[in-house]
Amino acid sequence: MMDDDQVLRPYLDPLPLSAWQFHPVATSTNDLALAWAQAGAPDGALVVADEQTAGRGRGERRWMTQPGGALAFSLILRPTPREAACVPRFTALAALGLVAALAKLGLPAQVKWPNDVLLAGKKVAGVLVEADWQGGELNALVVGMGVNVAHASIPPDDKLRYPATSVEGALGEPLDRWALLREVLHAMLSYRRILTEPAFIDLWNEHLALRGDWVSFRLADGDTQRMKVLEVLPDGRLKLETAEGDVLNALAGEIQMAYNEK
Repeated sequence: MMDDDQVLRPYLDPLPLSAWQFHPVATSTNDLALAWAQAGAPDGALVVADEQTAGRGRGERRWMTQPGGALAFSLILRPTPREAACVPRFTALAALGLVAALAKLGLPAQVKWPNDVLLAGKKVAGVLVEADWQGGELNALVVGMGVNVAHASIPPDDKLRYPATSVEGALGEPLDRWALLREVLHAMLSYRRILTEPAFIDLWNEHLALRGDWVSFRLADGDTQRMKVLEVLPDGRLKLETAEGDVLNALAGEIQMAYNEK
């Protein structure tokens, strides 16, 4: 069993985190973080797990984490009033943090709207942001992420909704996953300084996957249409162009596949 103080402390102590917990096995780091937030955890508190048995993704999907093979963590943030008006951006905050960390490894990653990170066109990570509301007020956000580090962390083909890969598979060599965690968190905390500014949306669009490409887009009502990805808008919606030339600003939905045509 991993000794969190001995192994994780050198990676996390230099970061401006307010507190952190490590769990050898957890059902969901988001569940633990939400409970901790409700109990008064401070802004910038972190939950990390080596193995996650019931992690959640969008739409009640499950994200399992094998021991030693992936990153599973959740960061508790207490938004300022200005940040609370930009809640959809917190998903991109985590995704862009990973993009920045992978860039340091020479791996160009992109953000597949709204909450996935792609390497070479394949999913390497997913983000799930959940809110704690108290008395109609936003008390805290929990920003959770799961990253496929080793090949063994990739789900079986019959469990995939989109082609997947791992960081080590793309890198071609073993990786210190705790060093990757440190770099992701460092970038997230740095990007938070510009979260409410136009520069953040510019950064999101700079790394937006499939921008200018035609894709199969599943709308919130379940209908699937061929659309062109244009850009992310300041409120986090995805601007799309229909085959008829109309513009659609999607608040929810999912890119299911790319047509590889302009």
